[in-house]
Amino acid sequence: MNIENRITYNPLQCGGKPCVRGMRIRVADILQMLGEGVSVEEILQDFPDLEQDDIRACLLYAARRANLERLVA
Repeated sequence: MNIENRITYNPLQCGGKPCVRGMRIRVADILQMLGEGVSVEEILQDFPDLEQDDIRACLLYAARRANLERLVA
């Protein structure tokens, strides 16, 4: 699976927030855990359906969102 395709959107799931591979695991939750110092290994233990590439996809998603250019009027 392509790393970019691991992040999915469904308006009927998790309020339309980006999730990992259609599961009810939100990208924001993974990023928050990483930001709070939870290790990748701990996250993978707590969420056995996740794969290491899913976590990389969350980080890539965040990096791309942070790099969006905004027009200022």
